[in-house]
Amino acid sequence: MRQAGMYSGILSGGGISGRTGPHLLPLARIKKIMKKSSVDVKMISGEAPLVFSKACELFIEELTKRSWNMTIHGKRRTLHKEDVASAVATTDVFDFLIDLVHPNGNDVNEDDHVPEN
Repeated sequence: MRQAGMYSGILSGGGISGRTGPHLLPLARIKKIMKKSSVDVKMISGEAPLVFSKACELFIEELTKRSWNMTIHGKRRTLHKEDVASAVATTDVFDFLIDLVHPNGNDVNEDDHVPEN
């Protein structure tokens, strides 16, 4: 028989981090994103957005820590977009974000794209 894992408190109604109050991230928004992810997603249990919420919190914390290290390395005290981009570029697990951030600051908006002649 499987033993309770680290998320068992979330699923048994204990809330995230033992809280029963408001969640750090809006569960309705998470559920909406989940439903938009695929036309095949029809029903979502009440527990699933809680797990996604916790996963998002952990993701944000980890990316922020790595970005803050870039800020400190640059001898600054304010985290900038470039720090996030550097953290993404230097961490393999964040490779899926590489197209969303541009460390050189040359953001290209699709509306601003000028086709070549």
